Amino acid sequence: MITPNIPEAETLTGLAIDGPAAMRAAARALRKMGARAVVIKGGHPFALGEDANASSAVDLLYDGRSFTEFAARRIAGGGAHGTGCAFSAAVTARLARGEDLEAAVCGAKTFVTRALRARFVLGEHGRPLLDHFAGR
Repeated sequence: MITPNIPEAETLTGLAIDGPAAMRAAARALRKMGARAVVIKGGHPFALGEDANASSAVDLLYDGRSFTEFAARRIAGGGAHGTGCAFSAAVTARLARGEDLEAAVCGAKTFVTRALRARFVLGEHGRPLLDHFAGR
């Protein structure tokens, strides 16, 4: 499984992702490149189109058979360092515990959303970091 964000999926596929239909096309293209499953993370707003200021961050799972969307209210404040890594690690841990793919992605989305909501900054000039303990 691969878990690119929108800009990464654009780079990998050469497609401009400007809305939900383009996000699905990119997921199909990434699967054709060899991934067994794809989650395009929607934390970055679309570069173009009416959804650029959407109030929800929608992640899209494509397993080769169907698409599943996972939405969460967009969290203001510019994000935090490590969300993508935390997401992929959380999916992996849940799969290792025996959850099916859809449940693992859903649980990881919830974990990262909670950790992002509780983010903090270390030091005077630090970057926002996820509070992984809040995500449990």
